[in-house]
Amino acid sequence: MERQCEHIHLEHDGKLLLVDMDGGGPGIPKKGRTEWDGGEFLLRLPTPDEARSMGLTWKERRVNHFRLGTDDHQVTVATPDIMWPEHWAWKDAVISDSAVDPVARESVYRTMHRVVSKVVITNPDGCILMAKVTRGFFTGCWTLPGGFVDYGEHPRKGAEREALEELGISITIPDPKGESGEAVSGDDGALIQEAIFLQDGINWISFTYRCEADIPAEDIVPKDDEIEEARWFTPEEALDNAVSLFDIEAILRIK
Repeated sequence: MERQCEHIHLEHDGKLLLVDMDGGGPGIPKKGRTEWDGGEFLLRLPTPDEARSMGLTWKERRVNHFRLGTDDHQVTVATPDIMWPEHWAWKDAVISDSAVDPVARESVYRTMHRVVSKVVITNPDGCILMAKVTRGFFTGCWTLPGGFVDYGEHPRKGAEREALEELGISITIPDPKGESGEAVSGDDGALIQEAIFLQDGINWISFTYRCEADIPAEDIVPKDDEIEEARWFTPEEALDNAVSLFDIEAILRIK
């Protein structure tokens, strides 16, 4: 059967609508399935027309575009206008079932959040520490220290770890909690931002913290395979050199 190139990703509170290859549903994946009868896939995302034929309406969130093999796919990500769909597929079960069409699995992959953690480090003169990276999305550009949050890691600890790994410096980001463990300020002390930068639909969430540290330039040791150099900038210079929207907003908050 020829694969459809227009799809709709209907998701509600962890549940996703899948259909069989004839458009009937809802279909339920089996986690860990690697073998099944027949050579075709068994489950896929519906087309918008198939979803409408089920009496469904929705609120569109965005349209993602990506290529698999030689086919270009357009996936409308939307929230259905229904109560919680108990009998739909759990989103987490979709990726590990090899009988689910790759477009559905790719769409689930793209709609999972990527979490990064960064830190604005200021010295007693009010300057901001930035690093010029040699790999990744911002290769050749100046960014705030930070990176991906590891599995099971608090974003604050992730920012501290990244500063040590990237620049060889040990920092402590203030924790806005009293000795009782209750939040004093009502939050984690981070600037939290969310954005989708490209049409492929990857969703980024950034936690940007702030700390003060009196670190001489000679004590900063950039990681050879990741950082070209590190430098203290005035807030105005940091803003002029920043390219990440997350970094720009964080620097603006302290100017």
